[in-house]
Amino acid sequence: MTIVHPSKRVAELREVLHEHAHRYYVLDDPSVPDADYDKLFEELRALETEHPELVSSDSPTQRVLGQALEGFTSVAHTVPMLSIRTETDTAASGAIIFDARVRRELDWGPEQAAIEYAAELKFDGLAINLRYENGVLVQAATRGDGQTGEDVTQNIRTIGQVPFRLRLAPGQKAPSVIEVRGEVYMRRPDFDALNQRQRALGHKTFVNPRNAAAGAVRQLDPSVAAQRPLSFFAYGLGDVQAWTPPPTHSELLDVLKNWGLPVCADRTVALGAQGLLAFYEAMRVRRDALPFDIDGIVYKVNSRALQQRLGFVSREPRWAVAHKYPAQEQLTRLLGIDIQVGRTGKLTPVARLEPVFVGGTTVSNATLHNEAETLRKDVRVGDRVIVRRAGDVIPEVVGCVLPGDLDAPAGVVGVLPRGEPFDLYKQLNGQCPACRSAIVRDPAEVDWRCSGGWQCPAQRKQAILHFASRRAMDVEGLGDKLVDHLVGEDGAGIVRTLADLYILRPEQLAGFERMGERSARKIIEALERKKKTTLGRFLFSLGIRHVGETTAKDLAKHFGSLSRLMAASTEQLMQAKEVGPAVAQSVHTFFAQPHNLEMIAKLRGVGVEWVEDEGPVQAIGPQTFAATLWVLTGSLPTLSRDQAKQLIESAGGKVNGSISRKTHFVLAGSDAGAKLDKAHELGILVLDEADFLNRLAEGQPFTPQEAQ
Repeated sequence: MTIVHPSKRVAELREVLHEHAHRYYVLDDPSVPDADYDKLFEELRALETEHPELVSSDSPTQRVLGQALEGFTSVAHTVPMLSIRTETDTAASGAIIFDARVRRELDWGPEQAAIEYAAELKFDGLAINLRYENGVLVQAATRGDGQTGEDVTQNIRTIGQVPFRLRLAPGQKAPSVIEVRGEVYMRRPDFDALNQRQRALGHKTFVNPRNAAAGAVRQLDPSVAAQRPLSFFAYGLGDVQAWTPPPTHSELLDVLKNWGLPVCADRTVALGAQGLLAFYEAMRVRRDALPFDIDGIVYKVNSRALQQRLGFVSREPRWAVAHKYPAQEQLTRLLGIDIQVGRTGKLTPVARLEPVFVGGTTVSNATLHNEAETLRKDVRVGDRVIVRRAGDVIPEVVGCVLPGDLDAPAGVVGVLPRGEPFDLYKQLNGQCPACRSAIVRDPAEVDWRCSGGWQCPAQRKQAILHFASRRAMDVEGLGDKLVDHLVGEDGAGIVRTLADLYILRPEQLAGFERMGERSARKIIEALERKKKTTLGRFLFSLGIRHVGETTAKDLAKHFGSLSRLMAASTEQLMQAKEVGPAVAQSVHTFFAQPHNLEMIAKLRGVGVEWVEDEGPVQAIGPQTFAATLWVLTGSLPTLSRDQAKQLIESAGGKVNGSISRKTHFVLAGSDAGAKLDKAHELGILVLDEADFLNRLAEGQPFTPQEAQ
């Protein structure tokens, strides 16, 4: 009788079980009965119990591993997990707009062939990054804010479709590092079965598959996550080391599929806008028949070389777009119109509705945006209204349906006479609903605003929530209920300024509802831990009107320090990347107001600090290229594109990717191509590198008039 060494038998069993699991979970084509699989699995578990030194992290027995966690640890993404632009136009023009934009960015003339795209489904789930080192899964992380996510490895290991190790061909060497990006989701049949179990146990049911999947991924106990039937689709890459991806995105997905990762079969390679539109329409017809939820199609330039040429803008790739399907709509009754006060004092009318199930959730409130939009739609209290989840996320009122309307659903009975047209000022009697301060409206704007500023408890609450949010100061634990307590209904709470957050004591928090000593201590520790941040995050946290996350980072990078930013004129502010007149005026006004300067001083006084770069600032140097617009083309003899761009921007100019009649100068090198031809056609002044550097060194002003 031949005696097989335990280590050899363990290796054999793992190989067989991995193959069976792949056929079962990924191919949906099981090769053995469940009883046979279970018998092999139990044999492996018995051998590993008898020989614990043989246990490895990629063993099939380690699907549910580890104890419940107290919290998730942060994971910094080596390659950011960027979002992609959403094309809101749901008609045919959505594909046409994207194709035209790509051709323009590439200088792809009408005489050139149609661009090849990869078209895929846009899954309604949770984005996940899987990190494999030498072919073995070592970590799984959520997207988070794109730069930093959460380590959810234990929960992702419970998903049968996710391989513990890549299925490489014999003799094939695994990449030293490869990060596979994809979507965790829940199939509709699995979701229905999960809710049936929840009802049988008398537990709360889940609203939709996406919420159920997201909740499972973020379970602190992996044994609970294992009870939620999750699935996974791979769709892209993050960090890659010691491996060269194939030249096209579609080929990359084929490789991932061959390595044992689940890749959705509903994808295609399409030529031009018409090819994209054909796939979009085909999947629209099939959408309801799919076993999982989608909310649109993702278009990607197929060539990776062209992707690199297109690059990125802000947090989005130029070479990809999500083309959404029309949002789901339902009919309900408008019971009333309430007014919400935002962080900047903006007063937003919100429809109070008869609860209606739409887009996977029950909606009882929906935005009306502003007074002008409400009047345009002519919705009034008592009307039957159409509710849509815009982008399948934010509920909004589309309009009303009146008796006699040609498109009114059968059985719709309107209310006659109708209510009065909406009048925000009249409804509020000219006063903020939260603090009774006067409401005002700039003649150039459509929005009414509360004039109370930080004296208004509603504004103060929203400002604190924004300040503590993930992409700002990132203070965990400061949620709506707690901030309500801190501010107080009448604004007379214990937090009157942002700096007050940092002098809170645990005993002050412990007395609030559902807030014990331990929770209070954690919040105080979180505040202390996040006192040090970056200048960009700090600027974003201040809630300056029109200054989003990207603009805040651009301002921080451009000026280097808060003191220089605070001292900048509107003209100097406009020299920063993507800063126009409205943003510049808003920033300048913010730092001109004494109460804002006092707030910053108080924050510094309680220990809030940020990293600054005190080196030369771009905006303060000689503005040789002030108010000029440049385009770079071709290969320069000594300068890289980035170096040339930095020189132009440091002297006050701006660089665009494409030529138009607004372009003042073109800096051209060898192999300039179509951009140079277009510059000559439009009569735009073209400079070579030598002339550019000579005039820059001599400080000769380059004026827009010179280009005429």
